[in-house]
Amino acid sequence: MKLNELLRCLPVPVRELPEDDICRVTDCSSQAGGDSLFVCIRGCRSDGHAYAQDAYGRGCRAFLAEHPLTLPADAAVICVPDTRRALGALACRFYGDPSRELRVIGITGTKGKTTTACLLARMLGQCGIPCGYIGTNGIHYGSVHLTTRNTTPDALTLQKSLRDMQHAGCRAAVVEVSSQALKQYRVEGMHFDTVLFTNLSHDHIGPDEHPDFADYAACKHRLFTDFGAKTMIYNADDPHAVEMLQGASAATRISCAMHSPADFAAREIRPVSEPGCFGLRFTLLTGRRQLPCLLPLIGQGNVTNALLAVACAVRGFGIPLRTAAGLLPEARIDGRSEVVPLPGGVVAVIDYAHNGVSLRQLLTNLREYRPARLICLFGSVGGRTALRRAELGRVAAELADFCILTSDNPGTEPPEQIIADIAQAFEGCQTPYLRIPDRAEAIQTAVRLSRAGDILVLAGKGHERYQLIGNEKIPFCERELLLAQTAPLL
Repeated sequence: MKLNELLRCLPVPVRELPEDDICRVTDCSSQAGGDSLFVCIRGCRSDGHAYAQDAYGRGCRAFLAEHPLTLPADAAVICVPDTRRALGALACRFYGDPSRELRVIGITGTKGKTTTACLLARMLGQCGIPCGYIGTNGIHYGSVHLTTRNTTPDALTLQKSLRDMQHAGCRAAVVEVSSQALKQYRVEGMHFDTVLFTNLSHDHIGPDEHPDFADYAACKHRLFTDFGAKTMIYNADDPHAVEMLQGASAATRISCAMHSPADFAAREIRPVSEPGCFGLRFTLLTGRRQLPCLLPLIGQGNVTNALLAVACAVRGFGIPLRTAAGLLPEARIDGRSEVVPLPGGVVAVIDYAHNGVSLRQLLTNLREYRPARLICLFGSVGGRTALRRAELGRVAAELADFCILTSDNPGTEPPEQIIADIAQAFEGCQTPYLRIPDRAEAIQTAVRLSRAGDILVLAGKGHERYQLIGNEKIPFCERELLLAQTAPLL
């Protein structure tokens, strides 16, 4: 694509620019070359403008920046107020606006994005609508399975993935849209056919994320107002739903709820624990229809997630209600209330719960299954606020019968320091706990100490198949570790 043609999506003069062919748009100087446009992005820890000289040395002669660059005269430097925002629009244009050729469903909320998205993508695929998925659990379409660093990838990866999905025959794509993606304009220029709201609570507030809850909520709100969605499906039980509905572009608005009146409602919710199933039964009501449903996931929040997925399949894609709801018993979400039966009558549950709100909900839900003991193994990510660690500790000390404090993804922070921060919440309380920094050793110990009737919770890692230790990702899969345990239980 010619540089002039590529830049037509931006409010910059294009007549004076060279007619260079651009075969790559990148914000990584090491990937820049003679056929590239290098976009200088200001990050939390480094500034892409400082790498423009490196990109030039690799042959790049086209640059997008927020201020003039000190480069030789043969470099074309185009200045815009916000290169992050510009990159989102450029990525859309470079890959041919794939969201205009797919039916893209965007899902946002504090909790439930991954479960709702995976349920919906699987539902559509099984009903003859090839559907891709982009989110916390990776990028999936057809036989392609890729990992992602963030819930919503960077703009270039996102748009390329959507184009690849379209080329592979997908007709729809379900995308988890994080608050950071909206704040950093990763989805800028996209068209969403349908948008879903799960819930909103305090999270992702800190130095490198959102300055306060108001900013967090405002970023989430953009998904419903700024991207032209025709249909909005929302959790009417959440008090922030009213806020999210204000100014929404969607003419069609569909409510889901367990407690409030709604277009798709769940009633008579009850836990079920029987051979082959550990989950929930409920009655789905829509209009005058009532349908018994079985969901093999833990926690009433997942009932709302299931309602959102069914509502989108039925009202958005015309799938018969009985067909959509009939697929719920097959629900399996990696790392989300994932049940792993262990020898000796012990049940392990792997979950991504990594903050106080999600851990409280998980442990409270598991109490409904009346375990002999509720054992909670968890840690906290390095580089995050001490407030999150204190909240995790307080919740576990209050709701678990026994805890094992261990590593999550410590990164460059000493695991012992993270554990010490968590352990402060156990001072003065009666809940016994162990400190075992090595997570694999902690899991082995937890399995050995478990007895018949116990529920063993492994919180924080969820679907992840690695541990970030230092600057290195070490292969690490909790499900495989659990299944490898052969020592007799005490």
